[in-house]
Amino acid sequence: MKVGFVGTGWFTKTHASLLGKINGVEVTAFCGTSLDKAEKEARNFSNATGYTKIEEMLDKQKLEAVYICVPPHAHGPIEYALIERNIPFFVEKPIGLKDEPNEIVRKIEEKGLITSVGYHWRYKDITKRALSLLSDRQVGMALGYWMGDMPMVPWWRDVNKSGGQFIEQTTHIVDLLRFFCGEVKEVYAVYNNQIMEGKVEGTTVSDVGSVTMKLANGIIATISNTCILQNSSKVGLDIYSDEGVIELRNDLLRVMKGSRVEEYKEETNPYLAENKIFLDAVQSGDPSKILSNYQDALKTHRITVAANQSAISGQPIYLG
Repeated sequence: MKVGFVGTGWFTKTHASLLGKINGVEVTAFCGTSLDKAEKEARNFSNATGYTKIEEMLDKQKLEAVYICVPPHAHGPIEYALIERNIPFFVEKPIGLKDEPNEIVRKIEEKGLITSVGYHWRYKDITKRALSLLSDRQVGMALGYWMGDMPMVPWWRDVNKSGGQFIEQTTHIVDLLRFFCGEVKEVYAVYNNQIMEGKVEGTTVSDVGSVTMKLANGIIATISNTCILQNSSKVGLDIYSDEGVIELRNDLLRVMKGSRVEEYKEETNPYLAENKIFLDAVQSGDPSKILSNYQDALKTHRITVAANQSAISGQPIYLG
């Protein structure tokens, strides 16, 4: 299976490195914003070529799947080029900035195209364990967190390119909330530019914020984030039920019931799992094991966009 990449950043390096170790998969193309960047990535593979235009890459190579690993503002033309050629694609979150994905999903459904979105938390063993534990519990509320530092890439601090922290990073926690607890119907957000605007030139993203959501089943959730810290602090989701508390972190699940506490460490690589499942789906034509396709990821994206809209308007946003 010949696979190409659009983008040359951290996620491209992560996924391409894993694909290079999977039997029957060959990474043969990289498309970047400059030929130097694309060729630099291509040199890591014996039979790969660098390009600066996706159309040229797709015209010159017969690719069976493509990975899209670009900043939020760069989505749109890439997806349309792949959909036009009926090429299945894996896209890293977030899938866009505002409403662009609504038209993309329509075209995906018209073609019946196989897609996968990089919500890798869904593929963790500790996530699966937490989900099974919730099957016989009644959840009342959830609290989520993405407390960390500011990524030092210029596009991230520009709200018109990244969409801000809730769209670019905290989307993982919003997606976990949906995965565990169900669909969100109402969103109310408060953001502020508290510190980083005066510390890092060109910062227009909010650096503190909290978003309260009401789910269709009555669960109340609040997810907060900040990028004012010097390093990553608290990232995860806490779920409160009639049986106690379930705390999910990047590599740890903590289950509390009364005075009893059980802990489970993550022992697998969720990036590898999501890659294998996507590529198997492309090969077999059966996408049933993909845990987050484009259609499902759009539901998470709409929540994060609604949060941004609420923060601007000062009013709750109701989702249909």
